[in-house]
Amino acid sequence: MIVDKLPQQRPRGFTLLELLVAIAIFAVMAALAAVSLNAVVTQQALANENYRELRSLQRSVQILSDDLYQLQPRGVRGLLGQSYELPLIADGRGPYLLRLSRAGWRNPAGFPRATTQRVQYRLDDGALIREYWPVLDAVLSLEPIQEVLLENVALVEFEFLVIENAQSKWESVWPPLRVGASNWPKAVRFAIEIDGLGRIERLIEVPG
Repeated sequence: MIVDKLPQQRPRGFTLLELLVAIAIFAVMAALAAVSLNAVVTQQALANENYRELRSLQRSVQILSDDLYQLQPRGVRGLLGQSYELPLIADGRGPYLLRLSRAGWRNPAGFPRATTQRVQYRLDDGALIREYWPVLDAVLSLEPIQEVLLENVALVEFEFLVIENAQSKWESVWPPLRVGASNWPKAVRFAIEIDGLGRIERLIEVPG
């Protein structure tokens, strides 16, 4: 009995051309994936930065609003008691935007100090800085403690509402330069403009 032998099939592999085409396709897909991943990482970084700036803005507005909500007509005395500084100053003559006395300074540790605090705000190279003194009087003889609240600040404005003869008027400086003006504002309006975030305004009713 004669059995015919079938021709043996040779295993078929990839040709060099097919391998080169596969490598090229993989390289293109990897490049597209890298570009997409880089775009996602960049967008995530921008979103995180915008979120951080927004949180800083919200916190700064809250701190400034709290200071104005608790304004106190309490001036401060010099080291020897011979000088006196007004409780609220925003006249543009000093290196600060606003200087004030505020109540409600928390003292959970029970230190021997007043609950009224002397605070000032100033703008330094685009940074909004809040400063306060550890004591209420003799503040000019001590260095304030500072905190940078905001960066990239383009503008900070304050206006003060006074009512005279049943008419209201906004003053850009305090105390007002006009003779006979009220010695205490009814409200304070402030505006903060941030590069990239725009402008935000708040109106605060002043106690007393």
